[in-house]
Amino acid sequence: MKPYEFYDILLGWSSTPLGQITLPVQFGTLDHFRIEFVNFVVTDFDGTYHAILGHSSLTKFMAVPHYSYLVLKMPTEKGFLTVRGNGYTAYTCEEESFKITEAIDLSIWIVETATQAAQTPSDQTEIREQQVSRKNIKSKEHKEVQLVGNDP
Repeated sequence: MKPYEFYDILLGWSSTPLGQITLPVQFGTLDHFRIEFVNFVVTDFDGTYHAILGHSSLTKFMAVPHYSYLVLKMPTEKGFLTVRGNGYTAYTCEEESFKITEAIDLSIWIVETATQAAQTPSDQTEIREQQVSRKNIKSKEHKEVQLVGNDP
């Protein structure tokens, strides 16, 4: 297997495969089915999908995906086979994928921030004292005048 990377399985991130495996994939029921051997790329990352069928897999099955309807149609010996997806499950997987990507982005940002903080010289990490609000400071430009003789 040639080493390569693939992108955007998790939004904006790449992954290097660990290897490849060929497995039989079957769509349909015992009476009406289609089976083909498909090459899968094995990778090590958390995601919401267990397997992703690419263009070459769809070509082997001579399948036509209808993404708007979450339907996959393919020819079999007994006619056409229709595989229907579940809209709620698809939406849930997509939401979970976004959450995983967001968590990965946040953890990378935290590591980068901690690394930058560790590399910052100590004289640049001092916290400056806050200035006292102006209402408590007497201006040197103004002279205090007593209105009544006994007033402090």
